[in-house]
Amino acid sequence: MPVLTRPDGCRLYYETHGPRVGQPILLLEGLGGDIPGWRRNIPVLAQELFVVAFDLRGNGRSDAPDTPVTMATFVEDAVAVLRLVGVESAHAYGQSFGGMIAMELALTHPERVRSLILAATTPGPAHAVAVRSKVPKDTPWVALYAPGFPEANPAHVADDLAVGAQRPQSRHGRRRQWEAMQAFDAYDRLPSIDVPVLVLHGTADRMVSVDNARILADRIPGAELHLIEGAGHLYHSERAAEADATVRDFVRRHARG
Repeated sequence: MPVLTRPDGCRLYYETHGPRVGQPILLLEGLGGDIPGWRRNIPVLAQELFVVAFDLRGNGRSDAPDTPVTMATFVEDAVAVLRLVGVESAHAYGQSFGGMIAMELALTHPERVRSLILAATTPGPAHAVAVRSKVPKDTPWVALYAPGFPEANPAHVADDLAVGAQRPQSRHGRRRQWEAMQAFDAYDRLPSIDVPVLVLHGTADRMVSVDNARILADRIPGAELHLIEGAGHLYHSERAAEADATVRDFVRRHARG
């Protein structure tokens, strides 16, 4: 099992897919997610891109140390993974919590970032627009999808739930990631991002309001905004073909090196 051990002893599980000669793209998963959450996307992206993915500390097959962390901790983990696989800089694709890591990576290590894809994310809780819908207490996972999607696609959702249940996040792992997210605020720094940026969001996201995508696109110079009409927070699962095509087109247009 490919594992990177960090200086604090935390072991990070990582994978690579696709041709080494392809543009490198770093996948940064959401809170509690893991690499299998990208299973509908990696095969398509890896047809032409060199995909680097790792489970964040606290997620999947990586360790979940019960110690305080900040967004910088996750950024340094990402840089270490890139260095290990021989990638100097990559297109950083972050979804939800991973989008915050991607922003911080571009702000603190701009030499490591070729472009940013910020998906279903916010500039930080202090300036985030809250969603108006309530999360069902008995079936909270429903809010990850667009209204009506679970009913119309029961097999798809059942597969997602089964895969997600294989490596459930520990309570302390979730708490530590939540603490890092609560302390994150990139709002005032967003105008200094100096790489191509794609902001990607589903218009029916019931976890992170689509208004946050508009904030990011407005504050980051030259950012492109692509809204997936009718998609929920797990846009990359619900509408994988459109999401992957949008990401591949963006990376092609901003390929370098």
